[in-house]
Amino acid sequence: MEKRLIECVPNISEGRDLDKIQIIANVVETIEGVKLLDIDPGNATNRTVITFVGAPEKVIDAAFLLIKKAADLIDMSKHSGEHPRFGATDVCPLVPIAGITLEETAVFAHRLGERVGKELGIPGYFYEKAAKKEERINLAHCRSGEYEGLKEKLSNKEWIPDFGPAVFNEHVTKTGATAISARDFLIAYNVNLNTTSTRRANAIAFDIREAGRVKREGNPATGKKVLDAKGEPVRIPGKLKAVKGIGWYIEEYGIAQISYNLTNISITSMHEAFDATCTSANNRGLRVTGSELIGLIPLQAMLDAADYYLSKQQRSLGISEDEKIKIAVKSLGLDDLKPFDPQEKIIEYQLAANQKSKLIDLSARNLADETASESMAPGGGSISAYVGALGVSLGTMVANLSAHKAGWDEKWEQFSDWAVKGQAYKEKLLYLVDEDTNSFNHIIASFRLPKGTDEEKRIRKEAIQSATKYATEIPFEVMETAYNSMEVMQAMINDGLANSLSDAAVGILCARTAVTGAYFNVRINARDITDKSYVEAILSKAKDIFEASLKIEAAMMETIDATM
Repeated sequence: MEKRLIECVPNISEGRDLDKIQIIANVVETIEGVKLLDIDPGNATNRTVITFVGAPEKVIDAAFLLIKKAADLIDMSKHSGEHPRFGATDVCPLVPIAGITLEETAVFAHRLGERVGKELGIPGYFYEKAAKKEERINLAHCRSGEYEGLKEKLSNKEWIPDFGPAVFNEHVTKTGATAISARDFLIAYNVNLNTTSTRRANAIAFDIREAGRVKREGNPATGKKVLDAKGEPVRIPGKLKAVKGIGWYIEEYGIAQISYNLTNISITSMHEAFDATCTSANNRGLRVTGSELIGLIPLQAMLDAADYYLSKQQRSLGISEDEKIKIAVKSLGLDDLKPFDPQEKIIEYQLAANQKSKLIDLSARNLADETASESMAPGGGSISAYVGALGVSLGTMVANLSAHKAGWDEKWEQFSDWAVKGQAYKEKLLYLVDEDTNSFNHIIASFRLPKGTDEEKRIRKEAIQSATKYATEIPFEVMETAYNSMEVMQAMINDGLANSLSDAAVGILCARTAVTGAYFNVRINARDITDKSYVEAILSKAKDIFEASLKIEAAMMETIDATM
């Protein structure tokens, strides 16, 4: 069963006192199983975005402690900053990451709000997917009037809090209010301009954001508002959906920025918002100099940005993940104001930071040394998978070189598609390098199970058989993947760069070696499986793949002999 994970991204109203920020953030890791991913303070906004992740129940406990600590250390009656706010913990959104729906996440948001109201005496509102009233879905409505208008708001029967007291008492004067939500993954994203004018930045924000701008008679900035039949201002919609935006001046950087919230990146991506902003800025005589990511971002959003810009350049999309991250950072100017560290800013990299090291993360020399050591793993199965990964990497290299060959511009997409396929095969084979070793370790663990009673013996025997089947299926998967990857090298031999013919040929030799080596592992592991029909089926399929790989190798040799 998939592990349930949610992310919590509280925004606290303190961005200048780093010691205070650290104390508040650190409380989340006092809850076992919760990982603090990021602390992103802003001096001008006097606001810090904190990000942590874990199982839902654990995250709720951690969020409660953070809200409590922020209430203890932050006095809202003394707070000032550029960003809209109304509480010490201003907002506390919960975001489903894995194994949980948005609707289920909303239930945890309600549970958190009830605790905050009852145990901490802090008033607040549920917004977005946690909202209990339609008019409270939008955070801007919940926070309207900000801290300075909170006393009046709490006394308004239309704005009785969803949790906590409806009075602006001495305690609430200090803590303010908190907005809690369940929402999709939101990217807080600032675009930098070569101006100090907040008004110019706002003009661009109004061009882009979904809410657009209020329609006016005559002068678009100062003219009389146009009202509809209900007396509400008529709005001119902005260019992009699922985008909120406002312009501001950041004294810390000496520039104006447009601060965006991209509320659904499947509707409007980061790179789409960036490019639309560039166009609007150019039309207004301004220039975008770069951008700034607040908090964390999913890996896929960065890869999508890289693919977008690579396609615009008519460059192959089949390059490594690391190279794509570099392309995305430079294309979006994410390092314009300060260095951008992917290990700190990409959520998947943060989650992987403390995981057990993998064989594929070793250097080439260290992997060879580890293989040559007295340990039985990694063995032939892992090395077969790795040789297969090297083989398809060569085919992918030829595809990338061919995509960039002068005079072949009309073919770049064809070769890019082959390179993308090659990268997928490579990643699968690299995964199987470690998984083959893991499958061997499962067999060892099964043999170590207790066998004192008949029941223990039965459980141990079943575990050994199950682990042995898995240890047979993994090298079979290596065979299938390495064999299928040969199509990349075959295509490059037929249509790719002539000067790289030998590279594609070596790729086929590596793939055939991977198939053969994995075939040996399938056969030797299958000997210990008692399910004879299972053994017969997998050995038959494995033999077919092995023989097919030999035919491809032979055809390649004929081509090489005829060409060279």
